[in-house]
Parts: sequence; C-alpha cells; structure tokens
Amino acid sequence: MTTAAASSPRTYQVRTYGCQMNVHDSERISGLLEQAGYVRAAEVDDNPDVVVFNTCAVRENADNRLYGNLGHLRPVKDKHPGMQIAVGGCLAQKDRGEIVRKAPWVDVVFGTHNIGSLPVLLERARHNTAAEVEILESLDVFPSTLPTRRESTYAGWVSISVGCNNTCTFCIVPSLRGKEKDRRPGDILSEVRALVDEGVLEVTLLGQNVNSYGVEFGDRYAFGKLLRACGDIDGLERVRFTSPHPKDFTDDVIAAMAETPNVCHSLHMPLQSGSDDVLRAMRRSYRSEKYLGIIEKVRAAMPDAAITTDIIVGFPGETEADFQRTLDVVREARFSSAFTFQYSKRPGTPAATMDGQLPKQVVQERYERLIACVEEITWAENKRLVGETVEVLVAVGEGRKDERTGRMSGRARDGRLVHFDAGSLVGQIRPGDIVHTTVTYAAPHHLNADGEPLSHRRTRAGDAAEAGRSPRTPGVLLGLPTVGAPAAAPAPATGCAAH
Repeated sequence: MTTAAASSPRTYQVRTYGCQMNVHDSERISGLLEQAGYVRAAEVDDNPDVVVFNTCAVRENADNRLYGNLGHLRPVKDKHPGMQIAVGGCLAQKDRGEIVRKAPWVDVVFGTHNIGSLPVLLERARHNTAAEVEILESLDVFPSTLPTRRESTYAGWVSISVGCNNTCTFCIVPSLRGKEKDRRPGDILSEVRALVDEGVLEVTLLGQNVNSYGVEFGDRYAFGKLLRACGDIDGLERVRFTSPHPKDFTDDVIAAMAETPNVCHSLHMPLQSGSDDVLRAMRRSYRSEKYLGIIEKVRAAMPDAAITTDIIVGFPGETEADFQRTLDVVREARFSSAFTFQYSKRPGTPAATMDGQLPKQVVQERYERLIACVEEITWAENKRLVGETVEVLVAVGEGRKDERTGRMSGRARDGRLVHFDAGSLVGQIRPGDIVHTTVTYAAPHHLNADGEPLSHRRTRAGDAAEAGRSPRTPGVLLGLPTVGAPAAAPAPATGCAAH
C-alpha cells in the first residue's frame, strides 16, 4: 500500500434491501464503519473502497437481484484493486458460503447475528487476501449496543426487540433472525432520549412483533407501558410502531395510543388474508372476526385512526371463495393503505412444499382485483380529508415529483403522505420543520395541499438538516446480564486484527 493510499480514509457505501429492520441495521453498519475510520462515499461515486449489501430473503427474486448486482460490480472491482464487497443480512444468513461460491469476488459474508464483526472481517479479508465468511446461529450483541449513523435528522428507528417467536408458514424470518430477544424498557427510553437530544422529533418503535414485547421478562402489558413512558419524554412529538401481530393485541395498547398525546393515531397491522381457512394454513393464530374486532375497538377509541395492513394473494390452496373473503374484510376494514404481495415460494418455509400451489396467471388476476378494491377504498377515505387541516412533518425524498411540481412533501400525524405548496415560505421550510396546511385534493396514495400553509414552525431537526448534520448515537446497552469479559471494540481500519 502506498503512503498516499494509507493516509486517505477508505470510503464505503451501503445498499439496503427489504424491511425497516434492514434499514435500521444499515444505520448500524454505517455507524460501525465510521467508528472504524471509514468515510461515506458520495452518491455519485461509482467505485467506493467498500460496498456492503444488506440483503432481504423474503421475496422470491431476492437471490437474482443480489447476484445481478454483484455481477455488475465485478468489472468495477477488477479495475479498482483493493475494493471490497461485503454481503450481510437475511440472504447472507440463509445462503452462507454459497454466496462466495457463486460470486468468488465477494470478500466478506456476515449474518444477521454478527453485524458488529464487519470491520474486523473486512480487515482480516484484506490482510489474508481471502474471503471471510462468518455466520453465527444466535445473537452476538444486541444491535442497539452498536454505534449508529442515522439517516434522518427528524425521525429515527428504535429497536425494542429482535427476532420472532411465531411460526407463520410463509415466513423465513424466524429462522434467519432467531427467537425474540427483548430490550429492557429503560434502555429503549435512553436511546429515544438520546435521539431527541439530537433534535429528532419522531421515533418508530421497531420489532418483528412489537406487541409481544415483554415476553422475555414476563410482562404481557410491557408494550402499552412503553408507549405511555414515551409520552413523558420532552421534545418527542410523534411515536409510531411497527409491526404488531393481531394475536397479541391487547386493549391496554389501544388505551395507551388514545391517551398518550404524542403517540400517533396510526396503526399498521398485517391481515395477510381475510379467509379463516387460509389464515389457518398460514399458521396465523387469529381469525378475521378477531382482526375486525381490534379495528372496531381502535376506531371507537380513535375515530381519526388511519389503519394500514399487509395482504398476501395466492397462498397455496387459496380458493376464489377465500379470495372473496379477503375482499370482504378489506371493504369492512376501510384501510387507508395496504402493502399487497403475490405469494412467492421461499425455500425452507413450510408453505413452499404445500399442495395447491396456484398458477401465476390466477395469482396475477386476483392481485389486480385486490389492488383495484384497495385503491377504491383508500381514495374514498382520503377524499374525506379534503378541506381538513393537517400537521405535516416535512420530509426528504417522499415526493419524487416535487422538483417538477414545485411542492414539498411530508407525513401527516396519521402517516398519510402529503404534498404541499410552500407558497410565500418557499426557501424557508426545511426537512424536519412542521407545517399546518389544508388538504385540497385526494388521490389513492397521497393528499395534496396547494394553498398557502397556515403555519410554519422551525425545529432543531430542521436546523440540523440545514447544517447537513445527521444524528449519531453511541451504542445503548441491552441491560441484560452477560457472562465473561466485555467484547472488544471494533478494530480500526488500518493494520491487521485478530478476532
């Protein structure tokens, strides 16, 4: 290595696929690399020193997408000696050494349980000029003990648990992320306060099944208590959470949502199917009547609540009658939005070997009918808000057409996307600021507010965005007893390191 090369910090880029858990894990990966001396590459940089793929294994084409992207990087790496490629996340946990066999130009493969090992693995791969594959079967350190480079100045993810104890037949997540591990409430609240101290206005409490939170320390009401405790944090303006499981939903959570002023009246609760027979085959331990009963209780306590969901079409054995029942539940639930999916077979899941796998054309046709039904309802629900005043937390990147239309975008308290005209305040409103504005038009997936904003409040999050600062939080300890000496800190990016 030349002296000039040694004196220049190595650059990195993280490419993320999949769910919010992966997005948050990527913030941890960035924090770890920066703590180890790496510098984030500019977006226009086509050849950073390190490219990390944080992968998802849920969708059928996840493998093809990864290997296609790895193939595109091979000639780039060939032209830039010293460049490293790392693959982590759920697909890495599943495929393990198969990744290096299919793409031998990959330098590091790490799993969902040992994110904290990445800097050491990169350094070891450089030193040994050989691929490093390290996959652990259980959690090494809780992710929140790791440093984090937050992507947003105004909103932050906070993990309350990792892993999942459910056994849904279509889902591969429990086998890749392990059994549920809960953080102590005090540690969660410490992380939330640290974010608020950095200017963050909104937090989303994150877990595979947030309302089973507390199972490890024997308190089935722990999640409702946690929501109420968030209400006591000065400066925290919005609290969201994702995702709850209907089987664990308790009335105290609804009460906490309704009675805690900073908890948003928005609920994302996966339905998956409206057919009890399909739910049984999916091993979802609730039925449509219970699901609709939860929604009824939520709306009784919070008439303005916006409820969103996930739905899978074409699960093995789904009949036309089953599908019609899903449409019936969609019409009754009146969702404000739905994430809709065509069932895709995932090797290693029970559903992959079930009888009754449906032809692609049947699934596609049902999917199109579901989309039409959902959009009819979401459009009608959004039209009810025309003329209403909404509070918008101004965002970055939510409105892909903002430059062309001259609008800005953000999320209302209920989670709906709002595109608004800044009017005479153009140039003064920053991401992270709060505006109040009146809805003038509704579409199935967003609202427009084309009049002059009624008010604009500058915030510390807006100040940070204007200054180009991103919140960085140190690790926050899990708070559970450990055995033996503490783990060593990640190695610096120069020199070789033993592990």
